[in-house]
Amino acid sequence: MSSVLVMGVSGCGKTTVARLLADRMGAVFLDADDYHPLANRTKMSAGIALTDEDRWVWLDLLASELTAYHSLDQTVVLACSALKEAHRQRLHASGVPLRTLYLCGERDLIAARIAKRADHFMPASLLESQLAALEEPQDAWRGDVTLEPAEIVKRFLADHPAN
Repeated sequence: MSSVLVMGVSGCGKTTVARLLADRMGAVFLDADDYHPLANRTKMSAGIALTDEDRWVWLDLLASELTAYHSLDQTVVLACSALKEAHRQRLHASGVPLRTLYLCGERDLIAARIAKRADHFMPASLLESQLAALEEPQDAWRGDVTLEPAEIVKRFLADHPAN
């Protein structure tokens, strides 16, 4: 199976779904948050939205990671916001076959989830900027965040069986 990008705004469940999916697929799990430079984390912690300029180095690093794992014949499940088409294209530029699972849901539900999180650098105040920046992918499998993460994974795998 191709590697998978699990994308969406902060609080939609990317990390949880991507971890479960990686476990089910026997794939490597990567959380894009772990690759943010300190400057990006500092900005977000202060409630300042990232610009595309802030994201390019981060996305290029993620694309390099995808390439490195692919060269080892390892499938990756990457949890990454990838809000804009240009961000997703930057990841696709790695040349790694990459399917997209887009986690989507109502703003109020996602905001409530963010409010319950502890110890995360991304404050709830940035949700609006993420929603404003979001360019919904046209070529992605859509996961409804009202479903349990295990159900999202089950349905995704039913539609995308391993080769």
